[in-house]
Amino acid sequence: MEFFGKTNIQFLDKRKFFFYLSTAINIAGILIAVFLGVRYGIDFEGGTEVTARFKNPQQIENVRNAMDKGGFQNTEIKQYGKPTEFLIRVKEVTGTGEQSPANKIRVALTTKFPNDFIELPQTNVIGPKIGSELRTKAALAVFVAIVCILLYIAFRFEFVYGLGAVVSLIHDVCVAFTFVVIFQQLNVLNLEFNQGVLAALLTVVGFSINDTVIIFDRIRENREKHRGMSLITLMDLSINETLSRTINTVLTVVLVLITILALAGEALHGFAFTMLVGIITGTYSSIYVASAFVVWYIETVKKVDLETPHAKEIAKA
Repeated sequence: MEFFGKTNIQFLDKRKFFFYLSTAINIAGILIAVFLGVRYGIDFEGGTEVTARFKNPQQIENVRNAMDKGGFQNTEIKQYGKPTEFLIRVKEVTGTGEQSPANKIRVALTTKFPNDFIELPQTNVIGPKIGSELRTKAALAVFVAIVCILLYIAFRFEFVYGLGAVVSLIHDVCVAFTFVVIFQQLNVLNLEFNQGVLAALLTVVGFSINDTVIIFDRIRENREKHRGMSLITLMDLSINETLSRTINTVLTVVLVLITILALAGEALHGFAFTMLVGIITGTYSSIYVASAFVVWYIETVKKVDLETPHAKEIAKA
């Protein structure tokens, strides 16, 4: 099924406008993160994780209500295994005896469920130092993924295409991160930067490069078919030819993510929201960032007339 027939949209005519728009969004995200801060989950900040066991099945909302009344904020709660077992994660680390986070959780649950709460069979504490190390490793994971993709695209196409792909991937990660930070500050969703958000960012990197490779591959095919065509016209033609396929692919994923965001629990909000923003941004960047960067590089850095057929074979690679 195709949502679009044969289109003839001049995408790259508006490349400068979208360049300024993307730049503004990324700068806004950096400023917000620097001045307002980022709210991390216990994966990257440290905290206490306990397993709670009940006699009878309980609703996550009731358990969360008990934690709120116990004085815990931004608690992460997941039901796993049996419907009577929950994983509870709080940001508190310090405290001993009755003041320890695990004991405070026990008191909160006993108060809310005096005849149903059984025990906390397992307790784990993640220290702030470990959280800091995980943040560093998370940034390194994203960096390594982007570098590997640069090498792959440079090998499969030309080096300038690899640069364009990397610029678009950095853009996608920054925009997704920006929206996570903005929605944190607005308290629209219970978002924390945790392992779920990190997994979403790495997935976005892989998903976004897929769209970019398809467009670049069509550009390479059309270079053989349309020898006398200018580079801008060639790229617009290639983007239009792959547009229907791109929309179909993205739409199916977006519908799934919206369903998860609307119906799943708060534990999946970070992953689903980050993926949703990243996939939409990745589709946009494949057109207006990756391809536009190649055009900018050839015109500005290589100083080749864009009306030259294929811009002198992509500026001699």
